[in-house]
Parts: sequence; structure tokens; C-alpha cells
Amino acid sequence: MLAPELFELSSDGNKVELRLIPNNNGPISRDDLVHLLHLPEFSSFCPLEPVIQKAVLQTNKLCGTEDGKFEQFFAVAERRDGQIEIVISDDHMQAEMIITSAWGGKQVTLQDILKALKTDGVAMGLSKQRIELLLRQLPTLAPGEQCRQIIANGKEAINGVNARLDRKVPLARERLLQPQERDDGTVDMRDLGAVIMVRPNDVLMVKIPATEGTAGYTVTGQPLEPKPGKDVTMTPGNGCDFSPKDPNKLIALVAGQPVETRSGMQVDDVLQIKNVDVKYGHVNFKGSVLVSGDVCEGMHVKATGDITVMGFVDSAILEAEGDVIVSKGVIGRQLGGNKLSTQIKAKGQICAQFVQYSQLEAEGNILVTKQLLHSHSITHGCLTVSDATGRRGDLVGGVVQADQGIKAVVIGATAGTRTELYCAMKHGDLRQELKQLDESVKALVVASLDIEGRLRKLPPKSEWQNDPVMLEQVQMMLEEKNRIQEERNREELEFEHLRIEADNYFNHYRIEAHKHIFGNVEIHIGNAFNRTQREHGPCIVSNQGQEINFDYSARG
Repeated sequence: MLAPELFELSSDGNKVELRLIPNNNGPISRDDLVHLLHLPEFSSFCPLEPVIQKAVLQTNKLCGTEDGKFEQFFAVAERRDGQIEIVISDDHMQAEMIITSAWGGKQVTLQDILKALKTDGVAMGLSKQRIELLLRQLPTLAPGEQCRQIIANGKEAINGVNARLDRKVPLARERLLQPQERDDGTVDMRDLGAVIMVRPNDVLMVKIPATEGTAGYTVTGQPLEPKPGKDVTMTPGNGCDFSPKDPNKLIALVAGQPVETRSGMQVDDVLQIKNVDVKYGHVNFKGSVLVSGDVCEGMHVKATGDITVMGFVDSAILEAEGDVIVSKGVIGRQLGGNKLSTQIKAKGQICAQFVQYSQLEAEGNILVTKQLLHSHSITHGCLTVSDATGRRGDLVGGVVQADQGIKAVVIGATAGTRTELYCAMKHGDLRQELKQLDESVKALVVASLDIEGRLRKLPPKSEWQNDPVMLEQVQMMLEEKNRIQEERNREELEFEHLRIEADNYFNHYRIEAHKHIFGNVEIHIGNAFNRTQREHGPCIVSNQGQEINFDYSARG
């Protein structure tokens, strides 16, 4: 064991020096030196590991040699002030402070911390409490021991909320799907209430404007700009206009039936008919049509608004620029060449209680409350076969093509009736649109750089500021630059919204069965395909990695 006398403090008291003669004191080991450094008078000094290793190697090498007669000198430990290290995350949204306790030197103070923060540029999102906690920990630390805390957090930008249109009046389809309650509490399935009508100055729709969002910041003070919400256009149709008191409100100008359009509302005249049959003839009306009875075989009803049928539609053709609502049932037959005798087309929604052997085409959603049997249904929206309670709703046979998903209580039948389902088939189109938009944005960037380059090459302003022709050309270039920048900003925002939609496409658009999916149901979701071989219980069916996935945990 080495004698403690071999260690002594330097003249300035800041280092521990080892003085020894190899032939007299060697050989030595690292543990010998570390043991001496643990003595009370040296324990607060920071061991210099490279020097310790060098001292051991050199002493042992010289031990027993002629040069081993001479004294060797090594500074094996030193005083060190407390250290501050600030680690900033790659995204600059978090800063961690690591404080190392002093080795016999000056401990870290609040002033040292403030100086380090300024040096590293950490200025935002600081937590005074966490910094104070670090300082309170310091006296309890052994020399060289560390304490650490997240002392600053950035603030994420909060993107704006998209604008939305809030309809303030009920529509015919909502009336027909809500039978009226009698005084005794029972429900009269035949009484569907009065025709929905509005009067002049009634508020039809309110636009909730998009918000700009809230800016954020990094811990280094760099601002994070939010993405503003996407705007929507509210368009007044016939019979309504913007309120003179509030441009975000649509009000009725005339009395009539409210009809929701793709971007607003309109108020239609209502043609009321008892039955559409050979006695009445075909109907082609500019407005909404209300049939209190049935639309009979071979008849054709066309309207620029909604078509509402209180009874049945039997082997007829209905075309509406609004919704088509059938209170009872839609009945058809199979004709030659897989054609069906009943055809219903709507630019809005199609709603009915019962449908069989019919062709349904809607730009909006399709809702059938009881049964959809052996029909061909196409919708750009979602197809739902279910009553309000989710207990009844059979989708059996035929083909369904629904861009935004399919929901039904039961899909298929115990007899293994072939049923074809197609949903979320537009993912490729969405990706292609995203690619085209990306190319357009890049072209605008190039155009912007080109015009900026032309502006930079202009002679000094003093040479042309009195030249009218030159002034006009410069003005045109500046206007073009602003136009390109505005177009670029618009397309970049549209690209971001489209990218989010594409990334989450299969999470939103899928197939839901509340009770059963039976065998021989062909499921197409995007490019994924599966034909069921057995009965499945309540589940959500989705495209995961271009494979059909049945999730049984998602439904109660």
C-alpha cells in the first residue's frame, strides 16, 4: 500500500500531485492511487483517469531500471467547478439541463444557469420551478454526481379548425324517419308529421368560419406557424340568400320546403301528388315533389329538389337533384342482363325503410332502416343499413359500392347468399391527386425563384424610377410574384389537407357489422380482398397493409 505522503497539494491548492521513485515505491496499481484519492483531504478532487493510467504504466515500466532511481511527478486529480450541460432535442421542442456537482471547486449558481441558457439560446418555455429544484438538489450530491431535469418545453402550434356549415332546419328525410308519437306515448308508424316548411327570414344554415389556429414556439424561440383551417363556400340557392345582418347566415326569401345542396341551401316549391300512376303521368318538376301515396310501375318522377314518397315505389324511376326519401319500401324485379326494374338517382341522399331488386345511385349517403336485398347500390358517401337502435338492418345479396364505408347490423345470410362489398376504392385516385398537387407546388416554386431572379437582376432603381415603361414592367413582375406566392400558399395548404386524408384513408373508410357477417361475403377495401368462409361476430373490417383485417374488439 502506498504511503499517503506520496500525495500532496499543488502550490495553488488546485491539484493533487503524486511524487514517487519507481525503484522505491513501485510497482503500483490503479487501485493504490484511487485508494489514496479517497482520503478525506483528497476526496473532493476529480480523479484524472488518463493521468492515473499513465502514472501506473510509467512507474511500473521504470521499476527496477536505472531510470527508476529518479523521482516521477504526476498531477492525478484536480479541483473542478460545477458544470452545466444543456441538451436540446432535435426538434428544438425540449431542453434538458444536466448539472454536475463541483469537485472541490465552485458550485453552480443561478447566475451560471442563466448565462448557460443565454449561451445556448434557450429562451422560451422555461420552468422556474424545475430550475429551482435542480439548485436545491446540488447540496445533496457527492462530488461529480449529476442531477437532471427537463427545464424547457416548446409549444406545438395548434392548427386551425376547418370551416363547417351548420344546418338549422330539419329536412324531409329526417321527418320521414321519425314517426310521430301519440298522446298515449305509442308511435304511429303511418303518421310522419306535417310537411317540413320554412317561412321568409327563417335561418336555414350558418357558416362557422375556419380558425387561423394558435402559433407555437421552440425552446430556442423559433416561432411555429399553425396551419389555418380549410375554408368552405356557403352558396345560396333558389329561394334563399345571405342575411343582410350576417354574411355567415343563409335565410329563406320565400315560403317552401328547405333542401340542402352540396354547398348551401335552397327553398323549393312543393308539388303534392296523391299517386304517380298512368292516370297522373310522369312528373318533371322544378322544385320538390311530395307523393302522399305510391309511385307505380313504369312511372318516372324527376325533380330539381327532393322527392318524398309516403308509400311505395314499385318498378319506377326516380331522379332528384336533392334527396330521395321513401317512407315505406322500394320494390323492383330482376330483368334480363342483370338489370333491375327500379332505379333511384339522387345528388343528395337516398333514404328508405326497405329496398329490394333496385338500382340506387347517390352522391350523398344511402340509409336503409330495415332491409337492403339483392340490389346494386352506389354512393360517394357511406351506406348504412340499420334502424336507430342498431338492432335491425339486413344487407343481403347484390353489390354495394360505397366510397366512405359500409355499416350494417347483419351482412349476408345464413344460406351463404353471395354479397359483394366495395369501399374505400379511391385511395389510388387520392394519391395521384396528391402527386399532381405536389408537382404543381414545385412548379410554382420554380416560377417564384425565376421571377425573384429577374427582379434581382434589375439595374439600380435610380436608373429607371422615372421610366414609365420600366415602372409598369416592374409593377407587373411584382404583381405576378404576389400571385404566384398566394397560389403556392393555397396549394401547399390543400396539399397538407389532402396528405392527411390520404394517410388516414383506411382508418376512416371501412366496413362495420353490428351483429354478423355470414359466409360468401366478398369484401373489397382498396386493393385488399377477402371472401368470408365462416360467420363472423360484431366486428370492424378494414384494410391494413393491403390485407383485410377483422377487428372484434372494436365493437361492444
